Amino acid sequence: MSQTATTAFRGNPFVNHAKGREPVAIKTVGIIGAGQMGNGIAHVVALAGYNVLLHDISRERVETALATMNGNMSRQVHRGKITEEDRDSALARIRYAPAVDAFNDADLVIEAATEDEDVKRKILIALCPQLKPHTLIGSNTSSISITRLAAVTDRPEQFIGLHFMNPVPVMELVEMIRGIATDESTFHTARHFVETLNKTVTVAEDFPAFIVNRILLPMVNEAVYTLYEGVGSVEAIDLAMRLGARHPMGPLQLADFIGLDTCLSVMQVLYEGLADTKYRPCPLLVKYVEAGWLGRKTQRGFYDYRGEVPVPTR
Repeated sequence: MSQTATTAFRGNPFVNHAKGREPVAIKTVGIIGAGQMGNGIAHVVALAGYNVLLHDISRERVETALATMNGNMSRQVHRGKITEEDRDSALARIRYAPAVDAFNDADLVIEAATEDEDVKRKILIALCPQLKPHTLIGSNTSSISITRLAAVTDRPEQFIGLHFMNPVPVMELVEMIRGIATDESTFHTARHFVETLNKTVTVAEDFPAFIVNRILLPMVNEAVYTLYEGVGSVEAIDLAMRLGARHPMGPLQLADFIGLDTCLSVMQVLYEGLADTKYRPCPLLVKYVEAGWLGRKTQRGFYDYRGEVPVPTR
């Protein structure tokens, strides 16, 4: 077996740092949302040896996610990162969860739904009655208050932010964010779990957009303003930042990769949460989202991806 596939079995994810509550052994992980982030999380969790229950609003979305994971794992096999046995075993550990009541066997549930607080709150309210008392809940939110999300659950002490970076199988970092009620046992159990995925943890306080997006998304928003004000074209802005700042991709290309709707949601959280005009979303970003041009996932954003080569849309 490869190093990746055996990581979870080097130590039992039992941690008991808080008095009065039994430690949690994580064996089965539920994931809500089979999109770009959800299927990436399922990918690394299954490869690490955990059983995975994957839920979305339709079975077709989960089947699409499984096809994506199969393709991504096959590339890992080709590059020698994992073996074919690792891939086949990981995919066999992922099961479709038709509804949230299927999570009654989960030890940890990670919410990876769209970056919309109302959507997340509704999911969490429906989820909690289905869970065992010891089950932990993590949210993959990239910007929304963990304290607020935890407050709608019946277990705020067992709730934590687990912000994976995109694409999950490639990116090494996970931001961990404690809500005001998150206890030490939850924090240490979740941290151990993340480390068994071969990820590195950084701990952020529960402020709007945490660390990564507090810094990254205002840069993306400023790049959109630079385009909006006619300072440079899409190509000129991205080229300038790739070659002038050694960024691996330009900020407008990155925005398309993240999803322009997600970029807008994060900027709105920053603008409303910090009450500072420097975080005001660019009107051009709003216009693209209103047009349904959300980036790669809709084939059009700051680039048009419908041909063989992406073409700037402005």
